[in-house]
Amino acid sequence: MDPYSVEHNVKPASPSNHPPRRPDFSTFFSTLELVDTSNTNNVHATPIPGDISSVFRMLAEGYERMRQDHDPNANTGAQDDGHDPGTGHSRFMEGLIQTLLSEADTPPKEVNGVSDEFLAELERVPKKALKKDMSCPICNNPFLDDEYPLVVRLPCHKTHIFDLECIQPWLKLHPTCPLDRKNLVKKKEPPPPPPKDEEEDGEYDEMYA
Repeated sequence: MDPYSVEHNVKPASPSNHPPRRPDFSTFFSTLELVDTSNTNNVHATPIPGDISSVFRMLAEGYERMRQDHDPNANTGAQDDGHDPGTGHSRFMEGLIQTLLSEADTPPKEVNGVSDEFLAELERVPKKALKKDMSCPICNNPFLDDEYPLVVRLPCHKTHIFDLECIQPWLKLHPTCPLDRKNLVKKKEPPPPPPKDEEEDGEYDEMYA
């Protein structure tokens, strides 16, 4: 079941003739489970290069379908004359796709995305705060097209808001915002060294132990 259905306790709807807002990422998440070491409870995860490469390629393919669905001229060679409202989205998505394909060709030793706890703690944007002209940067769909929109704000900037279903796959592979590429996870600083007095006392005690 998708994230916002779980969070809002929404029962699965009956089949509809309308195209889905975004691709089905269930296979992506099943493969991710094999290599995701960001969660301590996933003790069986093994970062095998072939599987790591697969998750990056799967997400690239999913994002490419999104790009084609919302930008009809994305693959027709049409010239960008500045009047097609979809071209900015197409260029943005192309940048993400190229990054993912590059990582699929030369996969990292392990997946360095965020934990499920990080995703759960992201700020939720209430429906009443959303406007009709606001859309997700990834799927390009207006947030309010969803009956139960589950929209999250990234901590890097107040305007960087996304459908959780769209941003979650990216964040599980990268701890960065796809818009400004800022790292969203603070690195733990090493503990400060002990005071010199304590070091000297320790050395004194060892000498006379």
